[in-house]
Amino acid sequence: MALLTFENVCKRYPSGQDALLDVNFQMDAGEMVFLTGHSGAGKSTVLRLVHLAERASRGSVVLEGRNLAQVRAHGVPAVRRRLGMVFQDHRLLLDRSVFENLALPLIMAGATRAEIGRRVRAALDRVGLLAREGALPTALSAGEQQRVGIARAIVVQPVLLLADEPTGNLDPQLAADIMGLFASVSAQGTTVLVASHDLHLVRKMSKRVLVLDHGRLIDDFRPGVA
Repeated sequence: MALLTFENVCKRYPSGQDALLDVNFQMDAGEMVFLTGHSGAGKSTVLRLVHLAERASRGSVVLEGRNLAQVRAHGVPAVRRRLGMVFQDHRLLLDRSVFENLALPLIMAGATRAEIGRRVRAALDRVGLLAREGALPTALSAGEQQRVGIARAIVVQPVLLLADEPTGNLDPQLAADIMGLFASVSAQGTTVLVASHDLHLVRKMSKRVLVLDHGRLIDDFRPGVA
């Protein structure tokens, strides 16, 4: 069974704008997939539908066999606890240490103090920032801040990691480093869906690419598949 399925998904806003038109694709567990296209093509809308920040107008979004259209408001937090989310602007709490930023979602999930310490330090170690756990985000470089954002997303041990233009504010070398980090997360079993307009960087990653154009899925490119 696919981990994530979009079946004839449409999203129309009250203004009449169609953000997505009959989008169909599946992702298997452990895949790393890029979602690309021009600005306004619908990349962020796809991620927001999975994260239940928005709902599809028609069609179905199915995560782990569950149609997200059937999730009521009180069930949204439980779905989101299965997901990790990385943003372009990282959205860290600037008055909290790196450790505290990562601990917060675990505290909200009811984790014990010992489990929080273990999982936070394991996540920071995976992104190479274990030594900076006591630092404030403002003391970190842009690349380090984005790494903390990734660590915060994986600390909850998500079944699916979503990233919305995670390298948009980084120089090419830092962007390549961050993409490599996503690949390593995927290699350890986490499913990863990255929205990015950086076609050059996406091509270098040699992963499956979904291409959106004005809300329509126009290509599903799989390297090595004729």
